[in-house]
Amino acid sequence: MKTRGTGVVGYNVQTAVDTKHHLIVAHVVTNDGIDRDQLTSTAKLARAEMGVDKITAVADRGYYKSEEILACHEAGITVFVPKSVTSMATADGRFGKDDFIYNAKTNEYRCPAGERLIWRFSTIERGLKISKYWSSNCQQCPLKESCTPSPQRRVARWEHEAVLEDMQTRLDHAPEMMRIRRQTVEHPFGTIKAWMGATHFLTRTIERVSTEMSLHVLAYNIKRVTKILGSEVVMKAIRA
Repeated sequence: MKTRGTGVVGYNVQTAVDTKHHLIVAHVVTNDGIDRDQLTSTAKLARAEMGVDKITAVADRGYYKSEEILACHEAGITVFVPKSVTSMATADGRFGKDDFIYNAKTNEYRCPAGERLIWRFSTIERGLKISKYWSSNCQQCPLKESCTPSPQRRVARWEHEAVLEDMQTRLDHAPEMMRIRRQTVEHPFGTIKAWMGATHFLTRTIERVSTEMSLHVLAYNIKRVTKILGSEVVMKAIRA
């Protein structure tokens, strides 16, 4: 399994857990070590397994990827994923991109000093269409020291950035979603790891490991359903 340019002998397990009963509704074992590429496929699998038309998916910042969030949007899946803080400007205490307000009507940004950052050109970066914006008045700006060490502060915008902004707005209005995520998805993983003795899978090859994980998930769900409905109801359903 590749992980950030290196490789380890192992598998990446993805799970989708419902927030009401905390049952694992979908899972998959993959040898793709990058979580950011798993959001759409896992959400679609959960929707199919639940037999519903609409679904809301909540994931941690390790799943933040623009293309995956767009794919979920196009598939009719509502997502909540916090953005990873990767801005060097923010890390250095300068203004971040969020401090620049975009105006869709004029296709320009307004900086903290009130200056207009107008569209300059568009380019393709990593297969994505990106537009560049900046102002010509940065050199005389009294806030320049808090903004950029470069001649101009440039802002980049993806052609589908509105989808990311809408998601961030949803998250700003529902910060409890991340608490719900922690309470929902981390417990099943912790429980299964405890059952396994916090050790490795006992089998090899992705097919066998998938079967092994399916047995763990089945055992977890049976125990969970038994706690919810009672053992008599569960045994009756098994015999039916």
